[in-house]
Amino acid sequence: MVARLGRGRLDFVIEHLEPRVSTWVLLEYLHAASIVGPDSLVITNVPPGDRERLRDAGLRLVYGESVARLYDPERLLVLDPRAEHPLRPADMLGVDAIVVGGIMGDHPPKGRTWELLTRRLRGARVRHLGPGQLSVDGAIYVAHTVAAGLELGLIPLVEGVSLSWRAPLGVEQVVDLPFTYPLVGGKPLLPPGLEEYLRRGAMYEELAQNL
Repeated sequence: MVARLGRGRLDFVIEHLEPRVSTWVLLEYLHAASIVGPDSLVITNVPPGDRERLRDAGLRLVYGESVARLYDPERLLVLDPRAEHPLRPADMLGVDAIVVGGIMGDHPPKGRTWELLTRRLRGARVRHLGPGQLSVDGAIYVAHTVAAGLELGLIPLVEGVSLSWRAPLGVEQVVDLPFTYPLVGGKPLLPPGLEEYLRRGAMYEELAQNL
C-alpha cells in the first residue's frame, strides 16, 4: 500500500485499461482533473511509455501500479454499469477512493469494466450511475457531484450528442457520440478540445496511435 490512505479527502481514481493513452483519452483525463482538482485525481495502471506524457500534460498523480495494489480494496468504491445498486451520497462513508475504469466506450457496451476491473477488486463496494454509458470524465463528474451530496436522480443527463460543422467546400460533417453526458448549464459536458480534435479527423488519429 502507498501512504495515501487516511488523507482525510476522497480520491477519484481512473484505472487505465487501454493499451495506450490516446489523445482522446488524454483529453478526458485532463477534464476529469479539472473537475475534481489535480490533487484528487489518481491515474493508475499506466504503461511506462505514457506516464511521462501524462505528467508533462499536468496530471500529477500517475502510477504504473494497479489500484488493487495502491489501496485497500475494501475501502474502494467501483463504478460499474453492471452493479446492482445506484451510487448514493451515503456510500462515501468509509471509502478512500471512487474508481472508474479508463476505457473508451463501446456501443453497445461489452461489460469490460466488470471483466477488467471489478472482479479483481474483491471486497470493494460496486455501484452504478444509471442505465446510460458515460464517458470517463462524465462518470467522474457525476460521482463527484454525488459525493458532494446531490442524489443521482437529480443530476441532468442527455443520451447521445451530435456535433456538426461546415467542412471545406461547405460540406456539413456530423459526428454522433452515442453515450450519456451530464448537462451543465443546459449543455452536454464534453472535454475541452474534443470538438476541435474531432474536426481534425480524430478517428484516423486514434487508429494510428493504437497501431
